[in-house]
Amino acid sequence: MTSPTPSESRRGLSYALLSYLIWGILPLYFVLLSSVNPFEIVAWRIVFTAILCALLITITRTWSEVREVLRRPRMVGVIAAAGLVIYVNWQTYVIATTSGYVVEAALGYFVNPVVTILLGVIIYREKLRPTQWFALGMTVVAFVIISIGLGRVPWIALILAVTFGIYGVLKKGIGARVSALTGLFVETILLLPVAAIIIGIVWAHTGSLDLLHSSPLLTILMIATGITTAAPLLLFASGARRISLTTLGFAQYLGPTLMFLIGWLVLGEQLPPERWIGFGIVWLSLVILSVDLVRHGRANRLADAALAQAQTGAIPIVAPTEKPENQGK
Repeated sequence: MTSPTPSESRRGLSYALLSYLIWGILPLYFVLLSSVNPFEIVAWRIVFTAILCALLITITRTWSEVREVLRRPRMVGVIAAAGLVIYVNWQTYVIATTSGYVVEAALGYFVNPVVTILLGVIIYREKLRPTQWFALGMTVVAFVIISIGLGRVPWIALILAVTFGIYGVLKKGIGARVSALTGLFVETILLLPVAAIIIGIVWAHTGSLDLLHSSPLLTILMIATGITTAAPLLLFASGARRISLTTLGFAQYLGPTLMFLIGWLVLGEQLPPERWIGFGIVWLSLVILSVDLVRHGRANRLADAALAQAQTGAIPIVAPTEKPENQGK
């Protein structure tokens, strides 16, 4: 596989940053929908995302890929599990953003890289370096401090971090066999029964649906949740193919940083000293992880380059000049 050209890399970085920019400011979008039942919001989000994906698949003429995925029961099972996990993530996120817990939601996405590392240890038996263990320990300490300050466990942050981490693991299991558009479409159509049940429960409980009895602006915003869901994901997929994982790792901090600033400066959420201390520890652990990632990534690239040169004969193999009996002294 050829490396992307500099122009492709710049385009990829732009796509990735734009996707995280959208994810970062998305709380403001859902704040506008705060008068709507959060369960109804997510139900319609599933419906309109499925409709939008179907339109895009029709435009791109990739229905054959969808049929190919649906013929594989095991893959459908993995996608269904991913869909259920991302539903929990979406529902928690919408409840958080419409109820004044944007900063706590941001904490969840800051912690997500650490959770992903922990899942790698649990599921894939990956070995961690000391710096990674140290970062994990710091994150646990941060959660303890924040919990003491809140008087409760920050469940929203935990649920968001864990569900998104599991979602990433499940998507990794599918790999490059399913495109982002096809994967999102299959996830959402498998979630349509869940959306239908939720809409039915809300209708039975309240006697109406906000989508049908809201102002035109709210109705448009709810319909547009399909765009706000699909657009950043497709931008992210396009960017991830063109830039390195290291660059992508740094770009991912843009989203929760914007969420944190919006919750603190725009929405006026309170940040007592314990929360500042906890966030400070989390940010320090992310700095440690980032430095470790860059350092070992550079070392691995140098090692791979040296191995490639040796295999092609670029590095001469020098025979030892010492006699066997003198070696090891």
